[in-house]
Amino acid sequence: MPTPPEIVDSHCHLDFPDFDGEVAQVVARARAAGVTRMVTICTRLAQAPKVRAIAEAHAGVFWAAGIHPMRAGEDPAVTVAELVALAEHPKFVGIGETGLDYHYTADTAAAQQASLRIHIEAARATGLPLIIHSRAADDDMARILAEEHRAGAFGCVMHCFSSSPALARAALELGFYLSMSGIATFPKSQEIRDIFAAAPLDRVLVETDAPYLAPPPHRGRRNEPAYTAHTAAIGATLYGLSLPEFATATSANFDRLFTKARGTP
Repeated sequence: MPTPPEIVDSHCHLDFPDFDGEVAQVVARARAAGVTRMVTICTRLAQAPKVRAIAEAHAGVFWAAGIHPMRAGEDPAVTVAELVALAEHPKFVGIGETGLDYHYTADTAAAQQASLRIHIEAARATGLPLIIHSRAADDDMARILAEEHRAGAFGCVMHCFSSSPALARAALELGFYLSMSGIATFPKSQEIRDIFAAAPLDRVLVETDAPYLAPPPHRGRRNEPAYTAHTAAIGATLYGLSLPEFATATSANFDRLFTKARGTP
């Protein structure tokens, strides 16, 4: 049996209840599918100890933490100092996820924007990449990212990108990365596929956002890091590459952005 190409799942949530009691098996299945590295994301700081413990227990699993924008109106505001302190952990590789989500929580837009700016300051202070969630907030997102980038550069990935071509262009012009999730594999997602096909290959990552957004043939069921391979296969076709070629390119992109994950067990 041929060895599968090595792929990175740049964004998943292994601390979510969907994986309780199964994390070891989920990580093992990922490795068997060629997903040798993954970043598990903490969306509420109260969960940080659990997320950190998962990363500590498994080789190839890294972590990041922040306040999800949908929680910004209810959770205590995080401080730059708190995020900088978390970043001292050897397997802590990114700041977030943070961002703006006006789809369900537009009433907390002001709190979300303030939280986003705090996370950006922490990304600058630590040199770690910012992990952005953006939904139904394209204009404000493009404006804030441009304003903040002018005030001081920082690295960034637009996680699970499913916004407009205009926001994609704005992000790419700032030197940021776009991350492809299972959404790109859905039959009705041609616009998203077109956005990725037009993006430079050296600015693209892949992810699952597990337990959400499982790609076919698992759509409608729980997603997990092993399924990154299905999304990567679609990405490869968009660039006219083989799966191993696309996996190699996106893994190199991950190493360039998430520099702290390079060479760390």
